[in-house]
Amino acid sequence: MFSKILIANRGEIACRIIRTARRMGVRTVAVYSEADRQALHVQLADEAVCIGPAPATESYLVIEKIIDACLRTGAQAVHPGYGFLSERAAFARALDAAGIVFIGPNPHAMEAMGDKIESKKCASAAGVSTVPGYLGVIDDPAHAVRIAGEIGYPVMIKASAGGGGKGMRIAHSAAEVEDGFARAKSEAASSFGDDRVFVEKFIVNPRHIEIQVLGDKHGNLIYLGERECSIQRRNQKVLEEAPSPLLDAATRRAMGEQAVALARAVGYDSAGTVEFVAGQDRSFYFLEMNTRLQVEHPVTELVTGIDLVEQMIRVAAGERLSLRQEDIVLNGWAVESRVYAEDPLRNFMPSTGRLLTYRPPDEGTWDGVTVRNDTGVSEGGEVSIHYDPMIAKLVTHAPTRAQAIAAQARALDAFAIDGIRHNIPFLSALMHHPRWREGRLSTGFIAEEFPGGFTLAQPAADTARTLVAVAAVIEGLLAARRGAGDLGGDLGASCRHCAVLLGAERFDVSIAGSHPGWTVGVGSDGGTQADVRSDWKPGQPVWRGLIDGKAVAVQVRPTLNGVLLSHAGVAVEARVVPPRVADLLAWMPVRQEGNSAAHLRSPMPGVVLAIAVQAGQAIAVGDPLCVIEAMKMEIALRAERPGIVAKIHVAKGDSLAADAVIMELA
Repeated sequence: MFSKILIANRGEIACRIIRTARRMGVRTVAVYSEADRQALHVQLADEAVCIGPAPATESYLVIEKIIDACLRTGAQAVHPGYGFLSERAAFARALDAAGIVFIGPNPHAMEAMGDKIESKKCASAAGVSTVPGYLGVIDDPAHAVRIAGEIGYPVMIKASAGGGGKGMRIAHSAAEVEDGFARAKSEAASSFGDDRVFVEKFIVNPRHIEIQVLGDKHGNLIYLGERECSIQRRNQKVLEEAPSPLLDAATRRAMGEQAVALARAVGYDSAGTVEFVAGQDRSFYFLEMNTRLQVEHPVTELVTGIDLVEQMIRVAAGERLSLRQEDIVLNGWAVESRVYAEDPLRNFMPSTGRLLTYRPPDEGTWDGVTVRNDTGVSEGGEVSIHYDPMIAKLVTHAPTRAQAIAAQARALDAFAIDGIRHNIPFLSALMHHPRWREGRLSTGFIAEEFPGGFTLAQPAADTARTLVAVAAVIEGLLAARRGAGDLGGDLGASCRHCAVLLGAERFDVSIAGSHPGWTVGVGSDGGTQADVRSDWKPGQPVWRGLIDGKAVAVQVRPTLNGVLLSHAGVAVEARVVPPRVADLLAWMPVRQEGNSAAHLRSPMPGVVLAIAVQAGQAIAVGDPLCVIEAMKMEIALRAERPGIVAKIHVAKGDSLAADAVIMELA
């Protein structure tokens, strides 16, 4: 076994690998860019080496710098995590030439399976069913349009060396193929250093199901069940679960055996994932193989009880698998939510900045339910423009799917983040979505269920009652701290009366009791009552307590005249005022937003990649205006109305803040 390994990655996956290595008694070396000098993975590792400037192309993607860090620290092996160099056969060969072990598959398997075009050819030769498509390299947009016409729309344009949703576009017409081809090639080049793309048929209403395989260097190969990854946005996975609610035992076995046969055909010898697109009738087709650890590996670990990182390290050290196929038993259900630094209310644009608050839910196992949070950040840290916007992976495990989802919903309610925008309200809303809970999934789920984008819903009756009760108790405690207010010192023993405004909706409330228990009556006659118990103190970002005996968590953020409460996929401002004040507020005029159509603003912090127009140029609806990039994602901004470009405020290469004016339109 190795005594020291280097982790050629950053963020949550680097921290995840460090955790297992430490448990195994293996020392770790972190590498970091100048932007990551204070990062969590640097703090957790036994040693750390700076490998260059912030751009990944000058640090994390430079093979020579990784090898030099190994030689300087005496690291015997390298775990690449996912992304960056994890699927580069050239990296594995360079490590071998330097006498360093690569904790991953052999270069031959990586070349055969890591390239999406070659892997499809290999799968076809091995008798694995594949999606119809063109497996050759595509020369230019005209070539791509011709191929798409032959295959039939819709089609998927995919980067050959891609992953994580980068370099992927769905096209329904020749115009979309031309634009998607250019964007996919550009993203592929910047993310993977390889701009080759291919085109395949897009299966309508598909599900994304993948099989985890594990092999050693002695010819042993097994599969560890499946993961359902159908809930995606822009081809990027949002929720994952294991097992899949679609599969039966026969289909699971058939997919697993095909995955193992394919891995065996290329001599695969580490952890890897064979991805399939599945029809609602349980038909399935090979998509690709990821020759690395997957982002969503924790759900497999929780339902099998197998530490995949540990297995990868042991296999790389030459050990035989101690597991046989008959040893693999799926226990319970696991659900994973990807917590991203992005604003779901602004079409999920990336968000950067400092984490003023970062309080994840408690981890551990209680009453058969496990909560796990894989993260690479800490409170006070900064989310950078240079890397992927993932903050954490929140995972819950329980005996049944319904219980795992309920646990995930509670954990999301208790996950407090402030200082940047994040997608927790969206994830929480998904947990309460009837279609998700019923398991009626497809990769088009988000587009179909949120066609106009995500908006914060008004709280339903039960949720509103919960938020009203919490708001009233919070204000009572705040009033007690101020030593004044209509609710009295510690709320007193007598009833107090107030009005709780949830957004524009009013609720008359009466409250009685004293810390830590109260009775809250909702309604002018107090007819609907809630028994509330909590030891929450002002300043805590999450209110935790019992309402009618049920555990409840609500995120609390102070606002100018109240608090912003987030719970069950709802975020609403609550104000607690005397009833007479509420009467008068009903007559206050509503502020109208000004017209901003005369300005094109940046929807996210980023860098200007291209300006497509000139000052004085006439534009029509849909004309491209500029392209910006942030966190490895390119966004083309187009004209929403006809007009003339009056003035351009930026140039190619400029850095932009969110809402920065790019150009004026007349």
